[in-house]
Amino acid sequence: MKILILGAGKMGTFFCDILSFDHEVAVYDPDPKRLRFTYNAQRFTSLDEIDAFEPQLVINASTVKYTLDAFKAVLPHLPKTAIISDIASVKTGLPEFYAACGHPFVSTHPMFGPTFASLSNLSNENAIIISEGDHLGKVFFRDLYNHLHLNIVEYTFQEHDETIAYSLSIPFAATLAFAGVMKHQEAPGTTFKRHMQIARGLMSEDDYLVSEILFNPNTPAQLEKIQSQLAELQEIIARRDSDAMKKYLARVREHIN
Repeated sequence: MKILILGAGKMGTFFCDILSFDHEVAVYDPDPKRLRFTYNAQRFTSLDEIDAFEPQLVINASTVKYTLDAFKAVLPHLPKTAIISDIASVKTGLPEFYAACGHPFVSTHPMFGPTFASLSNLSNENAIIISEGDHLGKVFFRDLYNHLHLNIVEYTFQEHDETIAYSLSIPFAATLAFAGVMKHQEAPGTTFKRHMQIARGLMSEDDYLVSEILFNPNTPAQLEKIQSQLAELQEIIARRDSDAMKKYLARVREHIN
């Protein structure tokens, strides 16, 4: 299959690496410096170069902020039968775009990123495939993610957004609250250091990505749950209520088990 990857960032390069030995792959990025690390693939810096390549599948690996812009720029250079796809963690605007674009599409979300995941060992990671997508496109990504030993779940766009509000918005918000009250520690404990590592990783992410994940319409309800838990914990601590604390900790252990 002839596959075009949009964006030569960490995820674009990752997909190029795993696909280029079984498919004819090209990577498009307007910045030639970012293409230095692509291997075994054609390198395009001009949209006009895509015309002759005639991709059968397009994987949009642009950053979330530019996902829709990248699609709109490349569409005039694609065959009408080309399947277009995204791997974005934020699907805002994509259902509407796909409905009007005139191309078969498939949308997936690899639930791992270069900040925390080991891209050489993904057996403990997950991937979401959006159910509204083209059948052949979904088959392609299901085979690919199975090859990477990922756990695969199929959700609708709506179910995806609800899941992201729970699985990303909650840890993002909790990490921001932790980092927001931090000060330098001369002798930090192990738990503090682990939390700080997560906070630094989150702060290395693109501001737009973090904002859009937190702006998910389902996030406010999840934040209310965090606030409720903090209020209950604060009250127990203020009363120094050992029995209530024991019950609270037992309930939390049930949740994580």
